[in-house]
Amino acid sequence: MSAPQQSHPPVTGQFAWLAKIGATPEAVATLNDQPYVFFTLVAALVILILQGLFIWYIHLATMKPEQKKKKEKKGDNKKPGGKPPAQR
Repeated sequence: MSAPQQSHPPVTGQFAWLAKIGATPEAVATLNDQPYVFFTLVAALVILILQGLFIWYIHLATMKPEQKKKKEKKGDNKKPGGKPPAQR
């Protein structure tokens, strides 16, 4: 036998759109009551993304010239006097 289904009242409020993407009615009610929780979550995610970009930039800017990949021009892959791949 399956467990009885609980019916929840329709979700309303500022964060009702979260119920459409899977949030429980209790979570939506909490966010409607305390919206700073959502702001804190979004702010923390933005700060972590910016910190990651900053760390990547520092890594890129402090690389020694011999650590950087050299750009190769297209069409310069052929060595003069070399055998074609089929004859190697």
